[in-house]
Amino acid sequence: MRMPKKYFQQEAETMPVEEIKKIQDEKLVKQVKYVYDNVKYYRDLMDKKGVKPEDIKSTADLHKLPFLKKDDLREAYPYGLLATDLNKCVRIHSTSGTTGKRVVAFYTQNDIDMWEECTARALVAAGATEEDVVQVCYGYGLFTGGSGIHGGSHKVGCLTLPMSSGNTDRQIQFMMDLNSTILCCTPSYAAYLGENLKEKGYKPEDNKLKAGIFGAEPWTEEMRRDIEKALGIKAYDIYGLTEISGPGVAFECEEQKGMHINEDHFIAEIIDPDTGEVLPEGTKGELVFTSLDKEAFPLIRYRTRDICILSREKCSCGRTFVRMTKPMGRSDDMMIIRGVNVFPSQIETVLLNCGYAPNYQIILDRVNNSDTFDINVEMGTEDFSDTPKEITKREKKLQDAMKAMLGINPKVHLLAPKSIPRSEGKAVRLIDNRKRYGITI
Repeated sequence: MRMPKKYFQQEAETMPVEEIKKIQDEKLVKQVKYVYDNVKYYRDLMDKKGVKPEDIKSTADLHKLPFLKKDDLREAYPYGLLATDLNKCVRIHSTSGTTGKRVVAFYTQNDIDMWEECTARALVAAGATEEDVVQVCYGYGLFTGGSGIHGGSHKVGCLTLPMSSGNTDRQIQFMMDLNSTILCCTPSYAAYLGENLKEKGYKPEDNKLKAGIFGAEPWTEEMRRDIEKALGIKAYDIYGLTEISGPGVAFECEEQKGMHINEDHFIAEIIDPDTGEVLPEGTKGELVFTSLDKEAFPLIRYRTRDICILSREKCSCGRTFVRMTKPMGRSDDMMIIRGVNVFPSQIETVLLNCGYAPNYQIILDRVNNSDTFDINVEMGTEDFSDTPKEITKREKKLQDAMKAMLGINPKVHLLAPKSIPRSEGKAVRLIDNRKRYGITI
C-alpha cells in the first residue's frame, strides 16, 4: 500500500504568504479589467462608484471596488453577469434558492478544472488516495455538491460512487458491499446514516469508512463528535457556494482548526455586515469573496452573508493558506425574536450538550403582535418510555438551557422518536410563519 500524499498540489498549498499575496495582486489587476470590459452590470456598479480598472494596482485597493450581493445576481439573471461567450461555457449550476429568481452560475472547462483541483485538495487533506472508495451522497444535477466532489475524486484517482442523495437502504448496501472509505454528504445526512446503521445492527467498526467530508449546511463541533462516534471516522468540514464555484473554496486539514481557503484562486475579506468596512484579521464579521480565475462567472467582492473569523496562525499541516472558522451563523438567516438575535446553530449546540440528537425544528409565529417561539425536539427511543410527568420535567430543563444560551425563553416540546421528518438533503430546521405577516427576519 502506498503512503498517502499529504497534499494534492504541494507547491501551491505551501507557498510562502508573500508569494500568495504576489499572485493575488497580479491576478486581481487582470481580473478587474476582464470583468470591467466584459460584464456591463459590474461595469455600471464601478462607474457609479467612480472606480476604473487602472485604480486597482494590488489587493490593497480591493476595498475601493463595489460589492455584489445575491440580489444583484437575481436581478442580473440569467446572463447579466456572464463574462464570456455562452458557447465557451460547458455547464451551469444553480443555488437551491427559496424565493424569487434562482441564481444561475456558468462554468467554462477551465473553471471546472480549477474547481475540481480545489475539491481534490480537500479530499487529499482528508487522507484520500487512489486506493480509496469515495461515496458521494451529495445531490447531483443543478446542486454543486455532487458534481464538485465527484470531479475532485476523479482527479485524485479514487473509485467514485456517484450515489447522489436519498435511498438510504441502497446507500448502506453499497457502503458495506463496496467497502467505502470516504463519505461525502451533508452533516445531517451523515447523522441519519449513522442512525440507520445502528438500527440495522451495525457497529461503527463494521464499516470501512475512515473519513467523511461534510458541508452545505451549518453544523457544530458537538455534532461533529456525534458523527465521528456513530460512524467511526474523522469528520472534515468543507466550504463553498455555487456563486463562487461550489464546495472546495475552503477545506479542513487534519488539524481541524478552521478551513484553509484556496487563496491562489480566491481572495477572502471580513467586513462589518452593517457598514461594509473591512475588518482586521481575527475579527468576527461577514465573509466576502473575490474570484481570481473564473472565466464565465467571475464575482468580485461577493457578500456571502456567512459570519466567521479569518486567521493566519501557522498550521501544523504545513499549508500556508489563511483559515476561516466554521461559519458562526449567517447575517441573513439570523432570526430576530422579540428583539433578540438568535442563530439556529446556538439551538443545536444546546440540544447536543444536553444529550439530544440534532433532530429538531424551530417554529416561529405571530400572535397578538407578539412573536411565538417553539422548538420541537425529537426524543431518543430510551427517553420515550418516560412518564408524561418526567417528559414535562425534561422539557423544562431543556427550556432553561435554551434561555441561558439565547437570552429568550422558547417553548420546548419533546416529541416521539421519528416524528420529525428526516432530510436526505439539507435539513429543514426553521419554519417561520411570521412571513405571512410581512416579517422576514
